[in-house]
Amino acid sequence: MSTDVATPHLPGEDLVAPPPRQRLVVPGSRNAVVARTVRYALLIFFVLIVLMPLYVLVVTSFKSGREIGVNGQWNLPTEWTFASWTKAWTALGPSFVRTLQLAIPVALISSFIGAANGFVLSRWRFPGADVVFTLILFGMFIPYQAVMIPLREVVVWLGIPSGIPTLIFVHTIYGIPICTLIFRNYYATIVPVEIIEASKVDGAGLLRTFWSIILPISMPGFVVTIIWQFTSSWNDYLFAIFLSNTRNGPITIALNALAGAQSPDYAASMAGALITSLPTLLVYILLGRWFIGGLMAGSVKN
Repeated sequence: MSTDVATPHLPGEDLVAPPPRQRLVVPGSRNAVVARTVRYALLIFFVLIVLMPLYVLVVTSFKSGREIGVNGQWNLPTEWTFASWTKAWTALGPSFVRTLQLAIPVALISSFIGAANGFVLSRWRFPGADVVFTLILFGMFIPYQAVMIPLREVVVWLGIPSGIPTLIFVHTIYGIPICTLIFRNYYATIVPVEIIEASKVDGAGLLRTFWSIILPISMPGFVVTIIWQFTSSWNDYLFAIFLSNTRNGPITIALNALAGAQSPDYAASMAGALITSLPTLLVYILLGRWFIGGLMAGSVKN
């Protein structure tokens, strides 16, 4: 005779089935090994997909023009040569120096102006501060193509020399909105209000507080804006082709001229593309470890 007794349920009580038991993956078990193998296989696959163009770029740059047509793009060169690199550097060397003269001042000036704007708009409230901040941010959404002709007229009216000085002025102005946004978010969440109040009690004014207290703790924000502005100005082609030429313009124009139109030299073009990308690559290698930290520094309020 069965001795099981049904459990009584109150009126209106729903009978809910117990949740299904989940099968745990024990570290070191067969399922864990299979999951880890699949994960690493997918990672390796995607890495190979990303590195395939870079492989073709590097291999082709060490080939001669004749060998590219005979040996193809994927095979290693039968005879390694630096002739294409020499040709590319001869064509890009002067513009490489000019682009450094463009990107470094743009990154530093726009970052400093953005830091000052961000500090004022985050900690020193004044009537219309939100309106001013909105108007500054509006500059981020204006397409470059919409302001080319008025911008050209403004540059001519101001008497700024064509070439690198004009591009420094343009990229600095266009970099102020994004730099202001980054620093405003950083100062609003990271810098305690007590520090500002203590500086006021000690008699420090706006400029003294910014210079002596705020700037020393602003390195994460500067890393982000410097990388952003350096990369943007270095890789720019639209402003460069409109406001400069091959004689006084940056390296992107010279690289386009090196590629040619009728009979392109693919090996020299590949070498030139690698030379052009080296500075931005070095910037990310040297400062990349602080880049993500700087982006996230102002995202969570303590």
